[in-house]
Amino acid sequence: MPDQSWTIELSRLAEIISELPLEKTIKWGSDVYTYNGKNVVSFAGFKNHFALWFFNGVFLKDPKKVLINTGEGKTKSLRQWRFTSGEEIDAATIKAYVLEAIKVEKQGLKIKPEKHQPVTIPSLLNKALKEDAAFNKAFKALTSGKQKEYCLHINEAKQEATKLKRLEKIKPLVLEGKGLYDKYKNC
Repeated sequence: MPDQSWTIELSRLAEIISELPLEKTIKWGSDVYTYNGKNVVSFAGFKNHFALWFFNGVFLKDPKKVLINTGEGKTKSLRQWRFTSGEEIDAATIKAYVLEAIKVEKQGLKIKPEKHQPVTIPSLLNKALKEDAAFNKAFKALTSGKQKEYCLHINEAKQEATKLKRLEKIKPLVLEGKGLYDKYKNC
């Protein structure tokens, strides 16, 4: 959840980025800077830090060793640069990183999608599908991607009680033919 305490620092980042050949747009409720319609860089404030992130940061050389992968094992391309103080903002270095990110977009560098392994249906979900014919029919009518979203959502919970709560939460969505993240798509 974005934090409002970094207003001055975020304004400074916006000022630096606005000097570069990028187009500012709003996506997911935040400023996103694009090049030829491709997402390049964005930023936001959080409780303990504010961050600049590069959508294809995996391809950046990162000479200052400031970029991190915040979703190890999940996030493939995005890299984040965290700041804990406005004094850490170095306009020249930030511009160099953003210009390199633009170059990456010009080159069309992308991570190729991995071939996905079939997802195992969690035992709780499998049991619910067997017990409820309407739920089973609705689940099978979903695209394989939406089925996968639901399976992962349940599997990622560590406690059985959480898995059960998630199962109950998804039932109405499945019955409506909706995916878990449909409300966030086409933002």
